[in-house]
Amino acid sequence: MKQKVVLAYSGGLDTSVILKWLVNQGYEVIAYVADIGQQEDFEAIKQKAMKTGASKVYVEDLKEEFVKDFIFPAFKGNAIYEGRYLLGTAIARPIIAKKHIEIAMIENAEYVSHGATGKGNDQVRFELSYYSLNPKIKVLAPWKMQQFLDEFKGRTDMINYAQKYDIEIKATIKKPYSEDENLLHISHEAGILEDPLHEPSEDVFSRTTSPQKAPDKETKICLTFKDGIPVKVKNLIDGTVKTTPLELFTYLNKIGSENGVGRIDMVENRFVGIKSRGVYETPGGTILNIAHRDIEGIAMDREVMRLRDMLSAKLSEIIYYGFWFSPEMEFLMAAIDKSQEAIDGNVYLKLYKGNVFVAGRESPSSLYDKELSSMDIQGGFNQKDSEGFIKIHAIRLMAHNVIMNKKEKRKKER
Repeated sequence: MKQKVVLAYSGGLDTSVILKWLVNQGYEVIAYVADIGQQEDFEAIKQKAMKTGASKVYVEDLKEEFVKDFIFPAFKGNAIYEGRYLLGTAIARPIIAKKHIEIAMIENAEYVSHGATGKGNDQVRFELSYYSLNPKIKVLAPWKMQQFLDEFKGRTDMINYAQKYDIEIKATIKKPYSEDENLLHISHEAGILEDPLHEPSEDVFSRTTSPQKAPDKETKICLTFKDGIPVKVKNLIDGTVKTTPLELFTYLNKIGSENGVGRIDMVENRFVGIKSRGVYETPGGTILNIAHRDIEGIAMDREVMRLRDMLSAKLSEIIYYGFWFSPEMEFLMAAIDKSQEAIDGNVYLKLYKGNVFVAGRESPSSLYDKELSSMDIQGGFNQKDSEGFIKIHAIRLMAHNVIMNKKEKRKKER
């Protein structure tokens, strides 16, 4: 009997060639397609996989789970890699890997396979997830197999191989860069974008309207949170309301896209030690991140926020590096969940030409006290107490000054 391998399949050039190559190596290949919100014809992808040699094809709709169990928890912890990247690709990899392992178990497949290269982050994210979920699984990663590398020196070899075996490729409409798309974002990298000085032309962007061409009027919304999770969005102009996780996030993407929100162009540090340039469009995620941070401002204790911010930086690294299914992730998310117990309320936002402006917020857990902070109201805080408070904090500063003066005096005496 042939050995079974479940291949994460997209229908693109790389995974189509890998599918045929694995078949030619004597494996029974089961193709697995994860629907996480990319704009694709999944029936056509399924038919292509079967035609290329797959014995079976799984097309799995993971969109609702992706939003509820992966996107929302990450944003609850304010996970932003290197202060800018909203982790659109990184957050998607663990849910793809999770279903991948489930299918391998159903099919009693000894192997799983993917098309990620040996230079990128995705190979790490996929394989760490595989081994965490099933320590006995075996991984076939062609881009790290010498036999595959000997046969395919580059894209031209892959195109020739596809033509040899009558594998349909979209060479006539290919773009000179690589893209990854899901509900959270679309990324653009490699190819012409490898020059960090090259400004991406407008035709690179597909998820967002150009801010210059966005409407000349504001879109006003109210985003409601419960325990740090968005539970409702309401358009304050036309009355549209969305409450289920998938519908809510899809709507944030829609209005964010229309208003040119969520474009980022950055050079980041990959886990493998290589710097890479990425152009990202994350409209719904950008709105959600800004709103969530704002409601925390009124409802979260100061010291809890300081500690949580420290954890958020580590959480971002854990997600980016591929350790979603790890003990440290469980530990951090337990702390994040605790920090969000009182993060309830409404944030009012205005979207306009690429910008997200906060117009107001309200929370039943508000720690804001108008009388305490007011410049016009005397009550609630004895201003004379500030004198001792300042003097206590000045003790070490004054001591430092004395030491430095003595040191400077000794230098002059020499």
